[in-house]
Amino acid sequence: MKSLSEIDTVSKRASRATGFEWGIAEEIGKNIRLLEMFGIPGVKNLNYYFRTRSKKKFEKIILISDDNKKKQFEYCPIITGVNFLDQVRSLENLEKIKFENIAFPLLFLPFVSRASEVLGKKILLEMDNRNFLLNYNHSIYSNSLNDGIVNLSNNIIIRFIENVDSFEEKEWKELYKLSENTFVEESDSLKQSGAGAGLTDND
Repeated sequence: MKSLSEIDTVSKRASRATGFEWGIAEEIGKNIRLLEMFGIPGVKNLNYYFRTRSKKKFEKIILISDDNKKKQFEYCPIITGVNFLDQVRSLENLEKIKFENIAFPLLFLPFVSRASEVLGKKILLEMDNRNFLLNYNHSIYSNSLNDGIVNLSNNIIIRFIENVDSFEEKEWKELYKLSENTFVEESDSLKQSGAGAGLTDND
């Protein structure tokens, strides 16, 4: 089995060999490592994307808005991801962000996962009939993790999820009250039996 470090290094070098600048190649290496760590077929999709990229053109999006529609070609998942991550702080106040026709969208996914960590917010990514909940770049929950190669997503929607407690205030107070049973007032006997108590200084 290949290590995550090997996957990162080979993905980075292969990306540079296909024409990406070193900076972007390094981002790709990190992303493929991330996908494989979460059990998503990153190497498989990247390899197939490079094969396809040598034969056809992809559109590069620079400035991202709330509704992004391709002009001619399918969007490149790498350039779209790089610019999404770079611009995410100015995008987070939008209700939702839509993309039309991103090629090999699983390669776009880790950029959104990393954006979740940057913002400190969960992000819901809807990719046609696939849903991904991205949790601060620590985990990915999905109804579709191992679909093999995904050539195209016709519609992608990104929603930023505001941080709220998953419980009611009443439940929190009940749990907190129970936790108070561990709060023991320090007595003289506790002080004497504490760390270092009763030791004689022989100096």
